[in-house]
Amino acid sequence: MATTSVGPGFLTQTTVFTSIYQMEMAFPILASVLLTFIIVMNLWRVVGVSGLRIQDIANCVAPGLGYGIGGLLALGAVAFNFGNISGSAMGIQVLTGIDTFWGTLITGALGCLLFIAHHAAKHMDRMARYLGMLMIVLIAYVALTTQAPIVPTMIAAVSPNDFSHLFLPTLTIVGGAVGGYYTGAQRMVDLGFKGSAAIGAIRQAAWMGIGIAVTIRVLLFLAVLGVIVKGVSLDMRNPAADAFLQGAGQLGYHIFGLVLFVAAITSVVGNSYMAISLIKTLIPAIARHERQYCLGFIVLTTVATLAVDLPLLLLMLAGLINSLILPIVLAVILLASNRKDIIGDYQHPKYLTLLGYLVVAIMALGSLYSVSGFVQQFVG
Repeated sequence: MATTSVGPGFLTQTTVFTSIYQMEMAFPILASVLLTFIIVMNLWRVVGVSGLRIQDIANCVAPGLGYGIGGLLALGAVAFNFGNISGSAMGIQVLTGIDTFWGTLITGALGCLLFIAHHAAKHMDRMARYLGMLMIVLIAYVALTTQAPIVPTMIAAVSPNDFSHLFLPTLTIVGGAVGGYYTGAQRMVDLGFKGSAAIGAIRQAAWMGIGIAVTIRVLLFLAVLGVIVKGVSLDMRNPAADAFLQGAGQLGYHIFGLVLFVAAITSVVGNSYMAISLIKTLIPAIARHERQYCLGFIVLTTVATLAVDLPLLLLMLAGLINSLILPIVLAVILLASNRKDIIGDYQHPKYLTLLGYLVVAIMALGSLYSVSGFVQQFVG
């Protein structure tokens, strides 16, 4: 969950919004931590105890609902792949200097090759983990060297000047990481976690995943904020990379580019697999030709990314789209948490259910407000 959550969208969205809202971004960071806890604990417990995939749980809640949920999540996966492909292209640009158009083509070709060459994908995934650890060290180093103002930031986290304009960054950064929550939940089904007996392992894994993702989010925010408060204006063509250039010099800049590329290209493969897994149990023809559909998904999203050719906009838009879908998925999970035919004798904590419905309401209402804000901020 943690490694999938911390993708190019996660990095870019946090950086862009920090450059816009500066110290006030501390409130969305804190809010995203609380929202992450509530979402993951509800989602993982119900999926793990039931042993069912998200779309199959939806079909149990109401026959046919799984087709709608699966379709929505597949749509979200399309948005994620736009972001992953764009992020990979931006990483290639940092490393080689070539245009993101050619970086997108290279990403699509490599994604197809890695999906076909299964062992190569495993090696890339292992490499991404080591580079991910390096990224954490680099982010922590930049956070320490840039020396963001800690006390004023802590005050801004609990007492911002204006809540209304912070809906957009809060919902977008939550939506930018939600793919990791879904992937982790679906992965539990593959690993055979099922029933109340597994709840301890599920809870432990959830806490670890949340802890890693939250730590990186906070460190990244402090690293970027430390650069911004010094009066530096980031290059919006690749703001996350430029933040590390300003904070850690050329070496940090190129290390970040390498980490961004490897994390993104492996996410292209993993997200494409997840997208097809969300609908393959619903459509037998897709299950019979899963590999071909996964390759087709990579090609389709690559071509679409080329057609738009706005990498930063796609990375930001992916978070917003998934924040619109999230309250629907979470509402279905909460309905399932009271169904004995789905979760058996397991008793879902009442406080998680109440907090879950509160998150559904906040994200549903906030998303309506955020759409107009997004258009004004990034389109208009």
